[in-house]
Amino acid sequence: MKHVWLVLLVALCFWACSGNQSAEEAAMEAVEDYYGSLLEGDYEAFLAGRADMDEAPASFREQLLVAYKQFIRQQQEAHMGVTSFTASRATMDSTLQLMQVFLLVNYADSMQEEIVVPMVERNGEWKMK
Repeated sequence: MKHVWLVLLVALCFWACSGNQSAEEAAMEAVEDYYGSLLEGDYEAFLAGRADMDEAPASFREQLLVAYKQFIRQQQEAHMGVTSFTASRATMDSTLQLMQVFLLVNYADSMQEEIVVPMVERNGEWKMK
């Protein structure tokens, strides 16, 4: 009977832990969501994914929104557009106190490049630095 309880306890621990996401996974998911918004043309949602944007002046926010639109247009001209953004890995930089998320930019012309997106955790949410 002891063994049955031990097996049940171990199974319960695995079940409880399986739903928990690591910090790296959470940051990668957040980056993919933010860049997915950018790809869909939801520039406000992409901007909301940046850290400390609540305190930014409206004029600065407008400039960023224009820059995001220009970026998408430039990628359309240079690579026939972006097809997707895929997070490949993430590493914690304890010195800088941020998560470095490596994001693959997949272009329509079959080109691919990797960028690094620094992320910080603010109030339980991962935001782009």
